[in-house]
Amino acid sequence: MSARAFQADVIIVGGGIMGSAAAFFLRRRGRSVILLERGLLGQQASGTNFGNVRRQGRALLQLPLANRSLAIWRNLPELIGEDVEFLPSGHMRICYGTERLAMFEDYARKARDYDLELELFSGARLRERFPFLGPEVGGASYSALDGHANPRLAAPAFGRAAARAGAQVFEHTEVSTVEKDGVDFLATATDGRMFRAPALLITAGAWANKLSTQFGEAVDLVAHGPQMGVTEPVPYGLKTVVGVSAPTDLETLYFRQIPRGNIIFGGGQRGPAYPDLQRAYVRPENTLNQLRQLQRIAPALRRLNVIRVWSGIESYLPDDLPIMGASARVAGLHYAFGFCGAGFQLGPGVGDVMAELIATGSTSTPIAPFSIGRFVQPEALAVTV
Repeated sequence: MSARAFQADVIIVGGGIMGSAAAFFLRRRGRSVILLERGLLGQQASGTNFGNVRRQGRALLQLPLANRSLAIWRNLPELIGEDVEFLPSGHMRICYGTERLAMFEDYARKARDYDLELELFSGARLRERFPFLGPEVGGASYSALDGHANPRLAAPAFGRAAARAGAQVFEHTEVSTVEKDGVDFLATATDGRMFRAPALLITAGAWANKLSTQFGEAVDLVAHGPQMGVTEPVPYGLKTVVGVSAPTDLETLYFRQIPRGNIIFGGGQRGPAYPDLQRAYVRPENTLNQLRQLQRIAPALRRLNVIRVWSGIESYLPDDLPIMGASARVAGLHYAFGFCGAGFQLGPGVGDVMAELIATGSTSTPIAPFSIGRFVQPEALAVTV
C-alpha cells in the first residue's frame, strides 16, 4: 500500500451536517472513520440554510426520522460537548384566509400516528395567542417542541466531536474518483492522496450525483439556491418560528428571531446555483418580495433594515424525497443526499441512522422509501461485490 494511503472501516465523502454526524455516531459504535470534505465542514448547504428544526409540514414518511433527529437535537450539548444554539421555541405554519385550514386539520390528524402533536388556531383564538400576525392570516398549525438552531455551528461541532472521538477528518480534500478496488473502496483526492475502507458513505449534497454515477447510479439531481436574509437586531419578542403554507412560491416565507435580536428570513422563489463553480446567488427581486411578505405576516416588522443576504447550494430530486440508505448495486456503498432544502433538522438523525445501518446492516427507523433504487433502471439493480 502507498505511504500516502489512509485506511479505516468507513470513508465518508461530504462534511455537511449529515456526514459529520455520521462520523460521530460511527465512532460511538466503534468504527474507524475517515471524513473527507472539499472545503470546510458545514460550508455548503448545511451552513447556509435557514436553521429550521421543524417536523411539521414534512412528508409523513419522514416523521419517524425527524422524531429520532429531534431527540438528538434536544440532547446535543451533553452529547457532543458544544452548544449549537438549538432553541425549542415552537414552530408555527400559517395560512392566509381559511382555505387551507382543512389541509392543516387533515395533516394534524395523520401526524398523531407519528407522535407529532399539533395545535390548530383560527379566529379570535389565533389573535389572542399570536397578536403580532397581520389581518390576512387566517389560521395556524403550531408544534410546541420544534424550534431552530444555528446552521453555521452545527456541522463543524459534530465534526470536532467526531475528531475528538478518534475520526480522521480531512478538510480541503476534494475527491476526484471513487471506485470499488477488491474488498475495499478507494477514494482518490485531486492532490493524489488515497483513502481505503470496506464501506463508503456519500453525503456530498449537490455534488453526490457525480460520485454515485461512478457506480452506475446516476440520478436527476438539480441545484437551487435558497434566498436568505437577516435584519438589524431589535428587542427579542418573536420566540416562535413562523412559516407560510401557500399555493405559490411567492407567498411562501419563513422567519425566526434569535435571542440577539436579529430576524432571519428566507423562502419565496429559489435562486440560481452552480455546483461546478461553488457559487449561488441572491436575486434582488426575491429579497424585495420577501420583505413584502414579511410585512404582510407581521406588520410591526415593516421598518427593519436588512444587513446581509446570502444563498447556498441545495440539491433537489424529482419526487421531493431524499436518497438515503444502501446502494442498489454495490455492496458496502451507502448514500445520504438530496434532501430538497429540508435536511437541516434531519441531519443528526440521518447521521445516527446511517451509522446504525453501516454498523449492523439494518436500522430501527424506516428509510426504505428513500432508497436510490427508485431511480435506478431495473436492469442495473443486480448488487455487485
